[in-house]
Amino acid sequence: MAVPIEEAIAALSTFSLEDEQPEVQGPAALVSSERGATGSPVEYSDVSAYRLSLSEDTKALNQLNSLIQEGKGMASVLYTYRSCVKALPQLPDSMKHSQADLYMETYQVLDLEMSRLREIQRWQASAASKLAADMQRFSRPERRINGPTITHLWSMLKLLDVLVQLDHLKNAKASIPNDFSWYKRTFTQVSVQWQDIDSMREELDDLQIFLSTRWAILLNLHVEMFRVNNVEDILQVLIVFAVESLELDFALLFPERHILLRVLPVLVVLATSSEKDGESLYKRVKINRLINIFKNDPVIPAFPDLHLSPAAILKELAMYFQKFSSQTRLLTLPAPHEFPPREAQDYQRQYLIVNHIGAIRAEHDDFAIRFASSLNQLLLLKSTDGADIEWCKEVKGNMYDMVVEGFQLLSRWTGRIWEQCAWKFSRPCKDAIPSESNGTSATISDYEKVVRYNYSAEERKALVELITYVKNVGSLMHRCDTLVADALWETIHAEVQDFVQNTLATMLRTTFRKKKDLSRILSDMRTLSADWMANTSKTESELQSHGGEDSKGNFFSPRPVAPTAAQVHCLQFLIYEVVSGGNLRKPGGLFGNSGSEIPVNDLKQLETFFYKLSFFLHILDYSATIATLTDLGFLWFREFYLESSRVIQFPIKCSLPWMLVDHVLESQNAGLIESVLMPFDIYNDSAQQALVMLRQRFLYDEIEAEVDHCFDLFVSKLSETIFTYYKSWAASALLDPSFLFALDNGEKYSVQPMRFTALFKMTRVKLLGRTIDLRSLIAERMNKVFRDNLEFLFDRFESQDLCAVVELDKLLDILKHTHELLSKDISIDSFGLMLNEMQENISLVSFSSRLASQIWSEMQNDFLPNFVLCNTTQRFVRSSRVPLVPVQKPSVPHAKPNFYCGTQELNSAHQSFARLHSGFFGIPHMFSVVRLLGSRSLPWLIRALLDHISNKLTTLEPMITGLQEALPKSIGLLPFDGGVAGCMRLTKENLNWGTKSELKAEVLRGIKEIGSVLYWMGLLDSVLREVDTTHFMQTAPWLGLLPGVDGQILHSQDGRDSPLVNLFKSSIAAIVSNPGCPNPSSFFTMSKQAEAADLLYKANMNTGSVLEYALAFTSAALDKYCTKWSAAPKTGFIDITTSKDFYRIYSGLQIGYLEESDKQSFNYHEVLGDSVAWGGCTIIYLLGQQLHFELFDFSYQILNVAEVEAGSLSKMHRNPNLTQGWETLLEAMKKARRLNNHVFSMLKARCPLEDKIACAIKQSGAPLHRIKFENTVSAFETLPQKGD
Repeated sequence: MAVPIEEAIAALSTFSLEDEQPEVQGPAALVSSERGATGSPVEYSDVSAYRLSLSEDTKALNQLNSLIQEGKGMASVLYTYRSCVKALPQLPDSMKHSQADLYMETYQVLDLEMSRLREIQRWQASAASKLAADMQRFSRPERRINGPTITHLWSMLKLLDVLVQLDHLKNAKASIPNDFSWYKRTFTQVSVQWQDIDSMREELDDLQIFLSTRWAILLNLHVEMFRVNNVEDILQVLIVFAVESLELDFALLFPERHILLRVLPVLVVLATSSEKDGESLYKRVKINRLINIFKNDPVIPAFPDLHLSPAAILKELAMYFQKFSSQTRLLTLPAPHEFPPREAQDYQRQYLIVNHIGAIRAEHDDFAIRFASSLNQLLLLKSTDGADIEWCKEVKGNMYDMVVEGFQLLSRWTGRIWEQCAWKFSRPCKDAIPSESNGTSATISDYEKVVRYNYSAEERKALVELITYVKNVGSLMHRCDTLVADALWETIHAEVQDFVQNTLATMLRTTFRKKKDLSRILSDMRTLSADWMANTSKTESELQSHGGEDSKGNFFSPRPVAPTAAQVHCLQFLIYEVVSGGNLRKPGGLFGNSGSEIPVNDLKQLETFFYKLSFFLHILDYSATIATLTDLGFLWFREFYLESSRVIQFPIKCSLPWMLVDHVLESQNAGLIESVLMPFDIYNDSAQQALVMLRQRFLYDEIEAEVDHCFDLFVSKLSETIFTYYKSWAASALLDPSFLFALDNGEKYSVQPMRFTALFKMTRVKLLGRTIDLRSLIAERMNKVFRDNLEFLFDRFESQDLCAVVELDKLLDILKHTHELLSKDISIDSFGLMLNEMQENISLVSFSSRLASQIWSEMQNDFLPNFVLCNTTQRFVRSSRVPLVPVQKPSVPHAKPNFYCGTQELNSAHQSFARLHSGFFGIPHMFSVVRLLGSRSLPWLIRALLDHISNKLTTLEPMITGLQEALPKSIGLLPFDGGVAGCMRLTKENLNWGTKSELKAEVLRGIKEIGSVLYWMGLLDSVLREVDTTHFMQTAPWLGLLPGVDGQILHSQDGRDSPLVNLFKSSIAAIVSNPGCPNPSSFFTMSKQAEAADLLYKANMNTGSVLEYALAFTSAALDKYCTKWSAAPKTGFIDITTSKDFYRIYSGLQIGYLEESDKQSFNYHEVLGDSVAWGGCTIIYLLGQQLHFELFDFSYQILNVAEVEAGSLSKMHRNPNLTQGWETLLEAMKKARRLNNHVFSMLKARCPLEDKIACAIKQSGAPLHRIKFENTVSAFETLPQKGD
């Protein structure tokens, strides 16, 4: 069954097409099935139906309007004319034989352009002739026809304005005569073989005269005007009308005001062609009034990049109109470039928007509130049935007043933008502009002087703000077009009917009762516009004779029937006839009361209604009026400066729309950021002008190319601005509060809030007829920026040493927090995915990563060879000596501040923290390593380090063998009778390694690296234990776990389900028991998932010790060298003299570098640090040689000798300073013994030899707790036990 069309439309009306996209752009073309406020095109074809003898006036009016439209097309041709000569090819010498063909091709190209100029020449002659004839028609003394009407006067002024603009363009376009000279030259070359070219030459000469004569159009118009009759009367009427309209602000919209300002100086020149004419003019219009108008507006907009100056026009025309040259008062007016500084400053205050933006802002806010209130009242009225008629009239009348006020505001604001641009073009920047590259004054184009360098930051801000206001108000009014249509039409209908049925009726009974001629005019007004069908105060018979006393206070029903343009035109004419009596020479102006018999009150009523009628046409043409008043496309065009600068096109940095966009982005102004898309509406407007008004496709192509480039830059810079803001926000939030509290100026580290939310919701940016999803573009750019930032951070880390891992961790934290903040407003890839992608760690079977590989490479190449351990501070520091192993690192990459912490201040603050950790490697760095690598890559690094220990032991084995071979066959205990000096001498004799200094150094460095790795593992173990404890505290309550003794974990549930599983089971049971449960199976799946999570978390609870595992691994690696480094004694007793076990080698190495450090300036501790003790003692301990070492170590024996010697000397009361000279060495030996004891005690606690228990790591990366390894055979087991 088919649905009736009415029901389908009603159903469609219930659908809402609104979304959350904010209105941060200007109005766009809409398609609506409802009635809009825009009526039919303004035309006057039905004037003859009213029988007012205006047929001749209407015919001339339509003719003038046609000429105006044609003239605008001619002006477009001239304005967009570009030189063709620049594009003509130049023949090389090798092709001179083709010169004739080139001339013919050139002639054909230029002839097409010259034909347009010939058309303009013919049209201007025709237009001047018709305008002059029209003026002469109304200047006849007998005045046999009615007119001119006010509409006719406007048409005359508009056509005169078109002629003035054409003349101005012809004078300004230097490329036109240049092209013509080429055209004439080619014509001379190609016409040699032609016949009958006299007419063509004559036409060519006429065109040359026309193009080369300045103000040729006005001179021709002057000749046409005064050919038959003088037209002083009509010229004076036009001047009086223009002056009154400007003084009383009767020009409703800014284009009309600019037309009056442009034509007034020309009218004055034409009207003062003789002294007599000048005197008669100045009797009607005092010269001071003209001077004041010219002074108040010294600069008049003419074209987007061309301006007119009344003073300059008067001075220039005085050379062509000799009789006007006697008007000295007008000719002494200064041109804009002639203003004295103080006067120029006053004008600047008048023209610059920045001086008025405060008042404009208040006007905008007040209007927006009141307009919204009126619109809400109208919506309430439409939703109310049977509303009170008076209230209806009040609401709709208020809506009409708001629309009128909105048009006036838009006209005033857009007019200000036009006038500021004209002022800027008339006052170019004269100061030297510093070059961006070297800081010196550079050559800049004229267009840069008037645009790029002529707007200060405050002026750009004010201009963006005003453009936003214009577009916002225009969009606000455009959206409610169909909503307010009936209200506007009803209000206009009510205004007209109230005037013709009530006001005119009162006048007919009183003022005009005995004035038959005027009464007839008033009756005509009622006849042509009264809607008697809407009059509910009369019966059917009374409607036929609508007069008399009973017509007082007629009531009529409101009807949405507005008057036509012809009715408005006729009403204005009749009112003008009533007031002026058809006398063009009437003093006092249009509504002046001089010599008039009409009372002041009636005259005021007529005047008020007269100007209301003028605005009715703009209201009826609602959408077209909004489009005109919000059209800012002129801000892009620069045709005149392209020609004068002799360039094809200016770079976008000189384009005003892009300058405004760039200013909003660079200024970081929170109040402007939502207006960043408004300047792009200038491109929309300019493209519309290029296609519809100027009809030039090449201009549209240039606009499109610039928009494509600018929008790409805009998205890039906007994304960078957004990223910088969120990065700064994150960096500020992660600053240490105590640091901020200690500062006096901590507010400089805070970030001012900015509103990007509106831009994030923009999924339909309207640009040149296209719809662009800005949200998705920003998301794509953000994904790229985050990846670039990660790449930069990793590159930066790779160019530094391992100590920079804390800085990397902090910067990644800031970046991650930035991602969290930004993810709340826009959908972007997850941070973990991007991090794994940049670490090349996406594969499920990849346990390494870019960061883990870099850390391992850094440890292998720089950290282990060049860093030394300080056991007291638990830190590794870089050796102060020249690195033993030179390290080649890439240079530190350069990036903008937003790749660090956002702003320079925040960068400085965070770098001050990073510098605290840049000189060492310790616990903070280990925490960073654990966080960065995680449980996936950390086992890989651990395994790499353990393999390094194994490889290092393999490397040391032949070296130690070499040292063993160099030992004497027998080394006994050091005797006590020789004292310290004797013991040292005997030790040197026994350790005859002088020829193996390089070998000793290599062995020490190897042991030092082993010790560094083991200590590094110890730090890692401490950090992992703390992390595991934190993790246990977070998960244990949910899993039902309790900490036990000796690190064991107890289950509090005794085999029952954990609290997590119980919680889910009980909740799901309650939900499923409800009969209304939609899908019970999904809830049971949740319960199974909770059980799986419980098992996974419990499996990861039993973590072991990384250090224990490392010691166990080292012990297993030492098993291969047990027979060489720890030989079993042949006798079963301790071999004191002939032993060459590892402890003996290490003992000799230890005393050797201690002694060398004492005697030389070279301090071995600065090269080896405490790591050598950790490495040597660990090997000794794992080989079971700790007791041997403590008994037979050379330094220990010397310390014992020193103690005995000191004791015996003190008993004999002898000088205890006999050991003088060995104090430093003895103190170093004591420190070494204390360190060795500390290492042994740690090893005993973490790795008891009786039961080596360590931690293994599964292939999956999970640690296994307390895996037992069998003890290796060592010398410890061969030592005699107690009781043996």
